[in-house]
Amino acid sequence: MKKARIVLSMVLLGISVIGFSQAPADFWAGKWELKVIGTPEGDAKFIANLSRKDGKLVGNLTARDADAKETTMEISSIEETDKKIIISFSAQGYNVNLDMDKVDENHLKGSMMGMFDAEGVRVVAP
Repeated sequence: MKKARIVLSMVLLGISVIGFSQAPADFWAGKWELKVIGTPEGDAKFIANLSRKDGKLVGNLTARDADAKETTMEISSIEETDKKIIISFSAQGYNVNLDMDKVDENHLKGSMMGMFDAEGVRVVAP
């Protein structure tokens, strides 16, 4: 009888842990501050706003120039895996890709067009 209680307790504990655990968060969705280092115009900073629509990541990039003028660019495509994301967009008449790898839960590292180093930080609401 004592063994049955122990087994029943273990089963109920397992069911409750599975039942109350939350689904994993969508790592890529959210707001990211991206910085591309050493472009001909200096370091470029973007805010990427990514969300999931019909199972796919979509979004836009907002850039701010030295005069604090903001430009928003739609992202034309996003390729993603668990550890990597490739964001494609058009800027100043050029098709551009930003290839970023997951460093940890809040940081990214990669390159733009394979020529300029890039880094990213998740924007966490206060």
